[in-house]
Amino acid sequence: MSEQQAESLPGVDRAVELGLTKPEYARIVELIAREPNEVELAMFSLLWSEHCAYKHSKKVLRRLPTEGDRLLMGVGENAGAVEVAGLAVAFKVESHNHPSAVEPFQGAATGVGGILRDVIALGARPIAMLNSLRFGHPSSPRSRWLLDRAVAGIGHYGNSIGVATVGGEIHFDPSYESNCLINAMCVGIADPDRLMRCAATGVGNRVILFGALTGRDGIGGASVLASAELGDDDADKRPTVQIGDPFAEKKVLEASLELIDADLLVALQDLGAAGLTSSASEMAAQGGVGLDIDVANVPLREQGMEPFEIMVSESQERMLAIVEPSKVAAVLEVCERWELLASDIGEVTEGDRMRILVGDNVVGDIPVTTLVDDCPLYDLAPAPPEHGLYPAPPADLPEEADHRDTLIALLSGANIASRRPVFQQYDQIVQARTVRRPDEADAAVLALPVGENGIRPAIAVSIDGNARRVAANPEGGALEAVLECAANLACVGAEPLGLTNCLNFGNPEKPHVAWQLINSVEGIAVGCEALGIPVVGGNVSLYNEGPDGPILPTPVIGMVGEMPDATKTSSSGFLTDGQAVALVGPFSPNLVSSELAARRGQAPQGELPSLDISAVIAAHHAVRDGVRSGAIQTAHDISEGGLGVALAECTAVAGIGCDVTLPEFTDAALFGESPGQGFVIAGDAAAIAAIPGARVVGTTGGGNLVVSAEDGASFSVPVAEVQAARDGGLTAYLP
Repeated sequence: MSEQQAESLPGVDRAVELGLTKPEYARIVELIAREPNEVELAMFSLLWSEHCAYKHSKKVLRRLPTEGDRLLMGVGENAGAVEVAGLAVAFKVESHNHPSAVEPFQGAATGVGGILRDVIALGARPIAMLNSLRFGHPSSPRSRWLLDRAVAGIGHYGNSIGVATVGGEIHFDPSYESNCLINAMCVGIADPDRLMRCAATGVGNRVILFGALTGRDGIGGASVLASAELGDDDADKRPTVQIGDPFAEKKVLEASLELIDADLLVALQDLGAAGLTSSASEMAAQGGVGLDIDVANVPLREQGMEPFEIMVSESQERMLAIVEPSKVAAVLEVCERWELLASDIGEVTEGDRMRILVGDNVVGDIPVTTLVDDCPLYDLAPAPPEHGLYPAPPADLPEEADHRDTLIALLSGANIASRRPVFQQYDQIVQARTVRRPDEADAAVLALPVGENGIRPAIAVSIDGNARRVAANPEGGALEAVLECAANLACVGAEPLGLTNCLNFGNPEKPHVAWQLINSVEGIAVGCEALGIPVVGGNVSLYNEGPDGPILPTPVIGMVGEMPDATKTSSSGFLTDGQAVALVGPFSPNLVSSELAARRGQAPQGELPSLDISAVIAAHHAVRDGVRSGAIQTAHDISEGGLGVALAECTAVAGIGCDVTLPEFTDAALFGESPGQGFVIAGDAAAIAAIPGARVVGTTGGGNLVVSAEDGASFSVPVAEVQAARDGGLTAYLP
């Protein structure tokens, strides 16, 4: 059916209102051989949305490597999992960008709740949260409001449910003014033999919905809000933002794990985007079965809800389980004990039909494959931009500033200053697993149970991104983001095992955004292949644009690594006087799209230099092995702000200075960036000298950061001044 023929269909205008295109609606009519009714159209509008169907990105994502020796569960499940010390470590990152731009407290809070349930659905107990946040320029009242309320929402949910928030990043750029980014990552642990899949199986098995009541909150969130650009009517979209209850989620968590431990479930799925429609149809598709869902049995928060509202509600804190008939009573008893509503709402059927009923009346009947698999996948039309896409940020650091003043200005800037004022709003140590907090090391370290050898292993987790570098060179910048995350793990002695990503981009129908997306995915794939790790899952968030244009292309990388011994780790700061300070890695600093370039009012553009990826990986190995052996006691990667900032940050942790001499004394040498490729390390002089590739440049000690050049030029800053600049930079933008 042509688009012109689709124009004559009576329901086409309503379909367009719900986010479908006219050709997509025509395709639906052809597939089911009739026009969909109200319930069916609502279901199609959600499952064929960009947020659920990935119709502009699924083909691109096939480039990512998804297999690995330690992989236990990968793409296609609620979250991925890798094996560490006999345990399954489950993890995933997802976005809640548009809801947070409209209502930041609940948007961020429910983003945390949603990613927690993804991990719970695998049968894993969440042990840690991380987040990656992006806002407009910090001088903007809107950006400060979004920061304050989003951080409050994250803290409210994570602290209430008892999951430590152990790390994250915050970045400010004018491109995020209308469209902030809230990416949340969760890590959990489970018995590998108890991992739960989402596939519905067993004709005659029952469909059990348990958790919170179903209301009208969140209706249309995946299509009306998440799969369209933001605009001047954002306030009108607040009813599409879900409302979270972390205390209800805690009960859902404990009940889910008890049900799995008691072997009472066949499959489990959380209700997130598109609510019952998505969870039920995806479970049916994974198992190759049909489902009957009786919405008359769904416990409701509001009277008079229509069947389509029940099917697409995104009310939070709900799970869907497949249960053998003989075990239904036991499932209901467990849920009652946890004070959770649980209802038998349907049955697994033979065939390929998703039937929606109200008692005996069928109000929707669609092939499962049509809902889940038949959405058209679009080929992108990539083209590099003909000119700079992004305006230059406001300049506030003059080029004539000397190196000392430049360093202090960078340290006190909102993009580099200590995140402690934010991290202090999060419980970082609940569950007593946290070995290294976010302000103590480049990656968080979480202890696991003691092994049979009496040694306590650990995992390290990190989340990173550098959108300005990606804007300059999507493939090179995304590769650097992968390497930077791996470098963070190396700094605490961890070996990377798997990666999750959240791909935040503008409108993919625009050639330059398509070009950014395709090349960024290529960079991530190259990085994973070099590290020998799989992508275990993730999220794509597109249409991140406001009235002033698109966000910077922002692929966010989350990574999990293994540490054989939780006690064999390092600090990101100098720990004692008299230790050797050295540089490791093929660090080739440049000012392209650097933080210094931004502060000087330069747009994110230019060529990134090529890198020797094998030499970078070798440096990662050298640092990791040195930390594990105890030779390296301080390890810090060189990233935003370059070497000068890295040295200053090393002095700020414990208030111990250093005296170093560098071959060059240029802006590029001191403040140029090359993420993931270089490290500052410190330790006993003899031990440091034995680290492959280490170049000793000075010693620790004293109360000053002293940086000299071989030609005699130098500057000195009291460590107390370094600490004051770094500690106060973000506080100025918080209430």
